[in-house]
Amino acid sequence: MDTLSYKTISANKSTVDKQWLLVDAEGQTLGRLASKVAKILRGKYKTNFTPHVDCGDNVIVINAEKIDMSGNKWEDKEYQRYTGYPGGQRSASAKEVLEKHPERIIEASVKGMLPKNKLGADLFRNLKVYAGAEHGQEAQKPKAINLNDYK
Repeated sequence: MDTLSYKTISANKSTVDKQWLLVDAEGQTLGRLASKVAKILRGKYKTNFTPHVDCGDNVIVINAEKIDMSGNKWEDKEYQRYTGYPGGQRSASAKEVLEKHPERIIEASVKGMLPKNKLGADLFRNLKVYAGAEHGQEAQKPKAINLNDYK
């Protein structure tokens, strides 16, 4: 038996096929959307997934202000930030963050589901989130996908 035909394929920067995907967040639940987007960014849906390589796709999320949360999370969930000054810790509820910066809700949720290392930082740069239906990546010709087709 020829064992060379059973070599494991390991992707690298030059062999990775990256695409641009468009996701509509309207009516989607935050956690479910974020976990699927994180898997797409990581490349876990691809057959040549390699854990230490950025082999995922670039994802554009539109309509971030129309995201949904279950239960009382709009009032109970808090987002904390730090100004950099002593006593500068600030917190805001999910509803307050949605009014000012709706894209930050999805960004924070997806970032928490990515690896906490340099690879995770590189993967996070492949995510673009927009509050409305307009986005600035028309030149990349993104392919619209339905997240309900993914597990």
